[in-house]
Amino acid sequence: MVAAIIAGAAVAAAAYAGKYGLEAWQAFKLRPVRPRMRKFYEGGFQSAMTRREAALILGVRESVAAEKVKEAHRRVMVANHPDAGGSHYLASKINEAKDMMLGKTKSSGSAF
Repeated sequence: MVAAIIAGAAVAAAAYAGKYGLEAWQAFKLRPVRPRMRKFYEGGFQSAMTRREAALILGVRESVAAEKVKEAHRRVMVANHPDAGGSHYLASKINEAKDMMLGKTKSSGSAF
């Protein structure tokens, strides 16, 4: 008698687990598709750099502390430095963005 009750409880537990698993699988299949990689800015560079463009290049907000700008500049420069196979043009734009965000802009702009 006890064995039949335990067997019935086991069958009921397996049924509920299967039902929950199927519902979870259906919800998983219906979730919205998200890109696997982060979406980056797809535009080119503007002729004269703006504060918005500088913030986009460095990956910071327009109103950010100088220390955060320096950290972001270092992070982006390490990935794009010409000595490590990066582009001279991108390095100059990154430096120009840092200068723009720190308020050290020159009227000449980029070297390119």
